Order: sequence, then C-alpha cells, then structure tokens
Amino acid sequence: MSALPLPPAPASSPVPSPPALPGGLSLPTGRAAIMGILNVTPDSFSDGGRYVDPAAALEHARAMVEAGADIVDVGGESTRPNSTRISAEEEWARIGAIVSALAGDGIIVSVDTLHASTARAAAEAGAAIINDVSGGRWDPQMNAAVAASGCAYVVQHYRALPGMPGEHFDYGEDLVGTLIERVTHQVRDALDTGVTPDKIVIDPGLGFSLTNDQCWQILAELPRLTTCGYPVLIGASRKRFVKALGGDVDTDSAAIAAHAVTSGAWAVRVHDVAATAAAIA
Repeated sequence: MSALPLPPAPASSPVPSPPALPGGLSLPTGRAAIMGILNVTPDSFSDGGRYVDPAAALEHARAMVEAGADIVDVGGESTRPNSTRISAEEEWARIGAIVSALAGDGIIVSVDTLHASTARAAAEAGAAIINDVSGGRWDPQMNAAVAASGCAYVVQHYRALPGMPGEHFDYGEDLVGTLIERVTHQVRDALDTGVTPDKIVIDPGLGFSLTNDQCWQILAELPRLTTCGYPVLIGASRKRFVKALGGDVDTDSAAIAAHAVTSGAWAVRVHDVAATAAAIA
C-alpha cells in the first residue's frame, strides 16, 4: 500500500442510518455499506468494455454481491474526462435487462445516470437508488423523476463533467465549506421538488471539478461533510488522484475506503469489493 497523504484516521465514528428504499427493501444498519461498480460501457476509465455483454455483467454483479457488496451500481454512460455523451435510449438499451435481472434476484440496484427517463425506467424495473453525478443539474426533470419514483437519491456535488466547459477548480479559501454550501443547495432543490429527506445521500464527487490535491483535502476533512445531516457516499476507487500515487490502485483504493468509513462515511463505491470488505471489516 502506498503512503496516503491523509492525517491519521480519526476515532471511529458512528455509522449513519442508510437511506430509505422503496418496495420494502432495506440496507444493513450499524455498519458501512459497500456499493459495487458495474460499468456496462465501452469507454469507462477503469473497466470499459469488460462487461458490455449482459451475461458477463450479470456474472460480475453476482460475484460482487458474493464478495460483500450491499448494492450494485449499474452505469451505461461513461463520465470519464472527455467521454462521449449518449442518448437516454441508448443508455437504457445497455442496462435495462441487467437492472431488471438483478432486481429480480432481490439485489439492491443503484443506477448511475444523468437522465430522468432512465431513472424512471430503472425505478419501474426495480432499481432502489438513483445515483446522479450531476445531483439534478444535468437533466432538469431528474429531481421530479426521483421524487415520483420513491427511490433513494445520491446527490453528487456538481459543476461540470470532467473535461467539459464549466469545469473549474476555484473554491475560495475554504474548499470543503464551499462544497458543502453548493451540495446543500442541490439537496434543497431536490427536497423542494418532493424528494423526502430520508431518501437523500450526498457525495462530494471526488475527481469532478476537483484537482488531485483537492480530492485529498476533502478526504482529510470528511468529518465536516458528515455533519450535513445526510449519509455520505465516497467514490474514490481507481480515480486519477489514486492512480497518481503510483502504487497498486485497488490496495490504495481499499485503504481510502477504510479511512472514509472511519471518518463517518455511510458507504463507499468501489471496483474491488473483496479488498474493500477486508479493509473496512
């Protein structure tokens, strides 16, 4: 494991309650949750193309659950730097059968999407969580779609997709304070549209309009983010700032997940579920 540029881990914090889910589903309480990443895309930064075949995708998803994933986060559109946008119809064609199959197995499915129509279709297919990296800012119908669905809602801090116009890195003298103010405004917009507070999860969006150093600063000051009153999801796995350490990216990602959990994160979003489960045990 590389030496992480983080302060010593704080005393272990109580694990926040998970968000409420639809359809009688529930997540474990009293421990952090693991969200396993399933990219059904040809161009994701880490594993693009590996799981475009539905059979391979389902096999990998079930293996992640066996390894300890509480949630499978299914994505059909890459948001890597300078990625190509696709239509909501193409996105759903990639992921629809997979979402339905996993939900039919009783697996708690999250859908990583920017599109309100995909969120609606996912909820109808049995998804329990909508994970929008724009936190309701890309599609003006997203907040209303999530509110009507009853799904839990991951509201990620957002300025722009990586490499796109609008991306900038100036947060003034208090990075974390500014980020909290901005994501709190996004949450307020979701609540005003009818999403209930018990459905909300916040995500600082590591790697989105944030430099490598800023990502490390957010992780170092993560306890501040947990005081917002909502469960916090951290997604550091295999991101650019982790790869820049030069070590084994999955080992380092697991160590960051352990730090996040100790700092009060409710859940971590990861590629290597087994390594993460061992690190946070």
